[in-house]
Amino acid sequence: MRQAARSQEAGFTTGRLESAPGSISPVPSERHNGIPHAAARELRSVADADKAPRRVPIPALRPPLELCKPTNVTLAAGDRVIVMMDQAGIGKALLNRLEKRGVTALVLEQPIALDTLQTQISAWLGDGPITGIYWLPALDNEPRIEEMTLEQFRERNQVRVKNLAITMRLLYQAISGPGTFLISATRLGGLHGYGPEGASTPLGGAVTGFTKAYKRERPEVIVKAVDFELSRKTAEPADALIAETLADPGVVEVGYQAGTRFGITLEEQPAADGQPGMVLNQQTVFVVSGAAGGITSAIVEDLASASGGIFYLLDLTPVPDPADPNLALFRSDKEALKRKLIEDLKAAGEKPTPVMVDRRIAGIERSDAALRAIEAVRAAGGTPNYRSVNLLDGSAVAAVVEEVRQQHGHIDVLLHAGGIEISKPLDVKEQREFDMVFDIKADGFFSLLKAAQGMPIGATVAFSSVAGRFGNAAQTDYSSANDLLCKITSSMRIWRPETRGIVIDWTAWGGIGMATRGSIPKIMEMAGIDMLPPEIGLPTIRRELTAGGRRGELVVGQRLGVLVAEFDPDGGLDLAKVQQALAERQQPLLMVGKVSSCRLYGGLEVETTLDPHQQPFLFDHQIDGVPLLPGVMGTEAFAELASLLAPGYQVAEIRNEQFHSPFKFHRQQPRTLYLSATIIPGGQGELLARCQLHSVTQPRPELPPTRALHFTSEVRLTREPRDLPVVASPKLPSGTQIIAKEAIYRIYFHGPAYQVLEQVALAGDQALGLMSNALPPNSSPAEAIALIEPRLVEFCFQTAGIWEVANTQRMALPLALGSVRVYRPATQANGARLYCLVTAVDNGASFDALVVDQSGQVYVELCGYRTVQLPGTATL
Repeated sequence: MRQAARSQEAGFTTGRLESAPGSISPVPSERHNGIPHAAARELRSVADADKAPRRVPIPALRPPLELCKPTNVTLAAGDRVIVMMDQAGIGKALLNRLEKRGVTALVLEQPIALDTLQTQISAWLGDGPITGIYWLPALDNEPRIEEMTLEQFRERNQVRVKNLAITMRLLYQAISGPGTFLISATRLGGLHGYGPEGASTPLGGAVTGFTKAYKRERPEVIVKAVDFELSRKTAEPADALIAETLADPGVVEVGYQAGTRFGITLEEQPAADGQPGMVLNQQTVFVVSGAAGGITSAIVEDLASASGGIFYLLDLTPVPDPADPNLALFRSDKEALKRKLIEDLKAAGEKPTPVMVDRRIAGIERSDAALRAIEAVRAAGGTPNYRSVNLLDGSAVAAVVEEVRQQHGHIDVLLHAGGIEISKPLDVKEQREFDMVFDIKADGFFSLLKAAQGMPIGATVAFSSVAGRFGNAAQTDYSSANDLLCKITSSMRIWRPETRGIVIDWTAWGGIGMATRGSIPKIMEMAGIDMLPPEIGLPTIRRELTAGGRRGELVVGQRLGVLVAEFDPDGGLDLAKVQQALAERQQPLLMVGKVSSCRLYGGLEVETTLDPHQQPFLFDHQIDGVPLLPGVMGTEAFAELASLLAPGYQVAEIRNEQFHSPFKFHRQQPRTLYLSATIIPGGQGELLARCQLHSVTQPRPELPPTRALHFTSEVRLTREPRDLPVVASPKLPSGTQIIAKEAIYRIYFHGPAYQVLEQVALAGDQALGLMSNALPPNSSPAEAIALIEPRLVEFCFQTAGIWEVANTQRMALPLALGSVRVYRPATQANGARLYCLVTAVDNGASFDALVVDQSGQVYVELCGYRTVQLPGTATL
């Protein structure tokens, strides 16, 4: 077992025994970051880490399956499908449904011996084609991590993922083309562990990681990892597994929570979150596995320089001897070292080969990295404690952790970077290689956590890889192990909530490690993936520990290229079905034109073309003869967009809306709005849509188009019925100033459809607007839906604007809106007059408003409306 020989080496897409994204490899030269390692003192700013996007995996709404494209799988009579059963009853319900479709189910029961598994599958293959496989063992309950022994942990991983690897190796040619499938199922909680509650049964992460990697190796196969909540239900999950097999080719990771489908996307988030971060100093206790890896060694240097702390450095590499002449030659003259090794082999009676020499150099390189880590800690004034430990030896790992317990009583930072990588496609990867790659990462992390049971840990930092997040060809084992680390870390929110669990999905590093050699940089460039500069990567962990209190998984890299390419060009959405559904609506969605896609990385995208000659809300909303899209219609667009693919939900609130720049219709010409929304779980069964409205212009044909952002907001969706609040009838104190309609629209630019004010009464910090009766239609067609009652919101804006003119002699345009809630439609007034009561907050810094009728029934509630003033003065 040589776990230290290739720490985190990886092969990217092409690969057999080459480096890849997420590689953590020996340092290739005597210098780190351009300066001698042992003498390094200058600490890089954590701001350098922010030069790469900080991407966080989050759940995002998927369209209902009835609006998705069909897959190329039919599940027709005569098809033969393997089902590896669970022990929770979902497999039995699935068999019933397959039987009703005439599908022959080939059943594998747990527990099953390896020779029986192999013999049975081989026999089935000899009997005829196999269409696909359902893999269900990860649906079973499991003890919490600290409640298992290492042997139990290994047994469960054998059942869940190692047997899956054996099975899919045998089925590699059978499950390889269109019409075939691999569907795995997990119980991570319905959101793949990316919800605030964490992963409920984290061993399923290994199955998800394998599944994603298999998709990369077999892109024509329908491959999905379907996640469910903890529940005793069997019918609904079985139905979902069938439905996911037949529809939506645009997703691999999909989950069900509260009956709603979610995929996993990425969102950029800052490291700082307003919480205090960790303070690193000489008392900080670090435990680092895989410490002799080149990148890990350089990160140890960064952390040591920042803290001067106490480091327990764990690696399989023996304790390095500073007086070793081979180490001295490695640092000073590698060619001389190579000649010496050749002579040493000859002197030992062996015939030296390039492979033998390279293997010995790799070992020396590893020892050099270990020595550099020790030197860096010592040079920073810290305390290095190097321990040669096999991460597969649970007792040896426990002994080191017990030493830390006895000496310090706690661990501040547990950094797990140990691991190896052997890149081979699954069909030629021996199971012993799969097990070795998987076990060092998985067993090592388990043993560290198990040994630390009952001992405070400030933070864990696990080294994962983009192969774990996205899957990677030739890395089924590496992807499985890395995603398992992610899900175990996620589950710590349940069983170790006081510990900050952090996982970093590294991309391939440039400047350090074996990924910088050979053809890998060129392969990465062709794939559109940037190598990670060390000056960005090295301070990343320090930033995560010190900038705030965030926990969870993050992707560290610049351009991700093919890793974030869509599996389906339209994101799996059947655009024709969506447009047909829009056309059949009784009340058309005015602001939703052509749905263009629902992408994993980009969300729901819609293009809506508006003509100022056709729409009253445009030709009655002009400044200096140029129609502008009213802010309230941008808000309406967001409400319609957010609810488009969320049947059963209704708009509860628009919040945090920003009006970045006016959307103008120059020369009275039609223009297209580009709307996008990523819809995420909002807690308590709600959804939260993060929406944007852009324009695209092309000044001249020879110039590239430019994209401008106009509006952004969040839309809160709920299944709960609307509140119907009632307040006291609106009144102002005596002595109010009355502003009549004629005076209002002498200074306002609005046409008839937007002359919503009959009059405004002013008194102190309040204004009471009376709404005009019998307004002409706001839109064409007039019966178009109005989810947020745009003219009632405009009623609030204009009433607040009159208060501003009266008190500041300035005109203003909308800038931001804290929130708006619509409780009743305007039609419910049945001709009764509506009033808008506006309150100026902090002398007009912002405004709150209510739209009510004479009986006090609330129609609209608006909070935190802010404006930006126009040049010049205005008087009433």
